[in-house]
Amino acid sequence: MSVFIPTYFSPISQYSEIIKSENIVFEMEDNFQKQSYRNRCYIYNSNGKQLLSIPVKHKVTDQRKKTKDTKVENDFPWQDQHFKSLQIAYRTSPFFEFFEDDIAPIFTKKYTYLQDLNIDTYLFITDALQISSNFSKTEEFLIDETQKDFRLLADVKKQPKKLVNRYIQMFDDKHGFIPNLSILDLLFMEGPNAISYF
Repeated sequence: MSVFIPTYFSPISQYSEIIKSENIVFEMEDNFQKQSYRNRCYIYNSNGKQLLSIPVKHKVTDQRKKTKDTKVENDFPWQDQHFKSLQIAYRTSPFFEFFEDDIAPIFTKKYTYLQDLNIDTYLFITDALQISSNFSKTEEFLIDETQKDFRLLADVKKQPKKLVNRYIQMFDDKHGFIPNLSILDLLFMEGPNAISYF
């Protein structure tokens, strides 16, 4: 069993472990942390690395808030901005058009909770990569040393230091190879063959 935190179009490092795991368990009882992949991902545009961040609602009284209770702030047109950013960055990539219609509903559906959005991004990616999308959810915070614990992969600052295989990126002739971007970068460049990257 492998434990992950659902994140927004997770970085490649997270999917490299998801693909190797037989039983996926999503942690639902962790505390929300700012500046994590829970509500952000990085893509590659003509200027280099670009952050896509989902605004979340914060209350002044919130000392500790569970990620599962974190609500998306829909007073801003973040979905339109994110989808346009993807279109601008990847419209000439080999596989963006192939997936565009399938990914579009994520940017039109109105989400209340961040976790629901992140689970939908997971389901989109597992379908695109043609891998099992089966998972379970925790009902209490997991403290079990027999599990493979990949929850740290949701932390931007605690990514693995290991070298990753290179693949052709949209603007690598201009900015060089940027490792561990969102899985979308690999998907739009390699399509269903992205699975062989792992």
